[in-house]
Order: sequence, then C-alpha cells, then structure tokens
Amino acid sequence: MLNLTEIISVPSRLFIGGTVPENYYHDTYVKNIKPVYAVALPKTQEEIIKLVDFAIEKDLHILARGAGTGVAGAQVPLEGNELIIDVHLMNRIVELDEETLTLTVEPGTLVGEIHHYVESKGYFYPPDPASKHSTIGGNVATNAGGLRAVKYGTTRDYIREMTVVLPSSETMTLGSKNIKSSSGYDMKDLFIGSEGTLGITTEIKLKLIPLPKASVSLLLAFDTVQQATDATLAILTSGADPSGVELFERQALHYAEQNLGYPLKSQVGQAYLLMTLDGNNQTELVGRVELIEQIAQETALESHVLTKEEALKNWALRDNILLGLTVFTEFELLDEVVPINKFAELIESTKQMQEKHGLNVLNFGHAGDGNVHTLLMKDDLSEEEWTRKRAALLKDLYQKVADLGGLPSAEHGIGIVKKEYMESMTDEVNLKYMRALKKVFDPDNRLNPGKIF
Repeated sequence: MLNLTEIISVPSRLFIGGTVPENYYHDTYVKNIKPVYAVALPKTQEEIIKLVDFAIEKDLHILARGAGTGVAGAQVPLEGNELIIDVHLMNRIVELDEETLTLTVEPGTLVGEIHHYVESKGYFYPPDPASKHSTIGGNVATNAGGLRAVKYGTTRDYIREMTVVLPSSETMTLGSKNIKSSSGYDMKDLFIGSEGTLGITTEIKLKLIPLPKASVSLLLAFDTVQQATDATLAILTSGADPSGVELFERQALHYAEQNLGYPLKSQVGQAYLLMTLDGNNQTELVGRVELIEQIAQETALESHVLTKEEALKNWALRDNILLGLTVFTEFELLDEVVPINKFAELIESTKQMQEKHGLNVLNFGHAGDGNVHTLLMKDDLSEEEWTRKRAALLKDLYQKVADLGGLPSAEHGIGIVKKEYMESMTDEVNLKYMRALKKVFDPDNRLNPGKIF
C-alpha cells in the first residue's frame, strides 16, 4: 500500500487536503475550482513514477503543472479530488553537449534562465514566449511560439528528445539526438502540444544554434492597423528576413506605458510594428534595415532604428502589455491564428464586432506569422453583461477565424477555455482519432481529463 508521505517525506513538497496553498485554486479564466486531493512537488523522475502509481492505486486523476502561467485553463482541476504533480522544483540545467549543440534540462527550468545560460556560452535557443518565467515543460506542453517564430519556428522545432512518464507509470523516451530519422512513427511530435493529456515530461533535450553576432531593432508607426499589416506582408516577401515582427495598437500599449512608467519611442499613430533583425554581419543588417524603411516609407508616420538601450525598453513595453492590463482591468486573452494574408482582415473584423456587441476589443500579436492576440476588455461592465457579451462576441470571432482558414489557438493551447471552439472548428474525423490516441495512452482517462476535446 503506497503512502504519499513515504514518496515525498519533506513537508514543504507535499500538501494534502486542506493544507493545499490557495494559489492552486486561482485561475484568471476558470472560477470556483474544487478542492484537490493533494499537491506533490517531486524533484526526481523516480518520485513522479511513484506518484503515478499512487494515483493508479487510489484511482485519482492527475494534473501536471509547472509555473502556472497557462492562459487556457489546461492546468486547472475540474472535478475535485485530483492529484496535482507540480514539477517546478525539477529545474536543473543538466548538461550542455557542445559537440551536438544539445542542452539537457528538467521540465521546471524557466525559459528565461535557458536563454541566459545558453547565450552566456555563445549559443541560441530561439523560441521566445513573452512570459520568460514560464517553464520549458509548459512550453513543450503547448508548443509555445513567441516573438521569433516568424524566422526560427516554435518549440517543436527545437526538441531533439524528451522523456515522459505515461499514465501507466511506464517511462518512454521520444525522439533522439540524431538529426535525421525515418524509423517508425514520430511519437515525439505527438506529445508536444498535448497539454499534459498523454504523459508527464521529466527531461528535455533542446537543440541549440550558434548565437547571431549582430542584431538591430526597428520601430515603425502607422495611422491604421491595415497599413501596418500591409507593410508586414511586404516586408516578409522582400528578403529582409526579420526574426520577429510584433504589431500592437496604441490603446493596448497605453497600459504597459502606465505600468512601466515610460513611453514608447514613437508617440504618433494608432498602430506599431516592432521588429528585430539578426545575423552575423552588422553591415549586412544596415542594408536590410534600409530595405524595410524603403518599403514602409509611403505609409509609415515614423521609423526609428533603436539603440540597444531603446530596444530593451521598447521590447519590455511589448512584453508588458498583458501585465499592464492585469494591473488596470479584467480581460480575456485569445491567441487565434490565420494565414498571414488574412491577419489585417481578422483584426478589422474584431473592430466591427466591438461595435456590434458593445465590448471593447484590443489587438496585438505576432504579425509575421498570423498569430493575433485579441483582448476582450471587461471595463465597467457588470458580471452578467460581461459574460453575455463576451460569449456572443466569441461565437462570431471564432466563426470568422474558421472562415479565414484559421485555428483557435496558435501557442497557448486549448485547455478548457477554448474547448468549445476547438470542437466546432475541427472535423469530426480528426476529433475521433485524437480521442482514440488519448485512449491508447490513457485508457483510464487519468491525465488532465476534460481538456482539449
């Protein structure tokens, strides 16, 4: 007979029943979370295996959790009496293999710490979600994209190998350090983005690349979002090859400026493009910047090549849009994605929906890959008005996304918040085989039940 206190004997790493800290019951998007059986904070794979065995013996559902930064409710218990396995203490950088450019890390390692470590060694891990205090395990669970996806791709493109504990308590190694493989099914890509419904990640081997020797940031101001997105399409097809292209509206930026206490470099216009170019030759970057400025000269109100200090401050403003909003108002954040040539049309449609539903809507996002972050603002609406108007607008918005050939989530995952829209936007045959795969790996529906579909 297994006992939790025998698996984890340190009191600060185990909370049972009424001793579970309040933060495990708080989520921005999911309310009235029911009490869980326990929260365990393992530090080794062996402890996770024993915890899964305990859950099997007690017939408990399991939720794996990292930093708790998810915004789709994927890490939230739904039924009560679950066992939460919080892996944020498994945060070691295990090994840097410079011969294969592979970094081995535990799932609780923060992505910001990975960036700092590898860059200090002259290497580069490109995936760059705005939340630098998210864990790499969480990034793998949602296939996080971030600011540099337009040039470098998403988390999926930088996972060489990962080890997972299955709902049966078996362990499985997915992928390998080999560059190429045509050796059976690609199980690794199945688990990436599965939001903790198939297995619990215990170790990850990341692909690194050499750190670019030079970079420069550029800020463009426009009268309208349409002008900014038109410029984005022209820049992406020009050969300028930016590593990041971020679009945000003046109203969304306002909260970040208030929160950080300093303004954006440009104070004209209603829409902005903030972009970075990188490479190994500073002179060559100058030519690419000039190309971008030529493309935008007819519509841009201002163009600023930022100094290093200005770049840090302006990118911090972009990263703090959500934090600023959190300080000043309640909102719902979306992460819909459409083909890049439909980016402007989607944003324009949200403005029409704003008028139709009487709900304030803001937009920012990764203009270079079609990923829009639409914000629905509660402002001074009553809870009843907020719930009703938000539901009506979301129905219209996701229908528009579907009409444009888009998808409900680009990088945050489906969780519980977008489950309804996932089901309505996905062919039934696709859902049928997703559910079948879930049943193969988790026949008892033990891991994170009720999420995704």
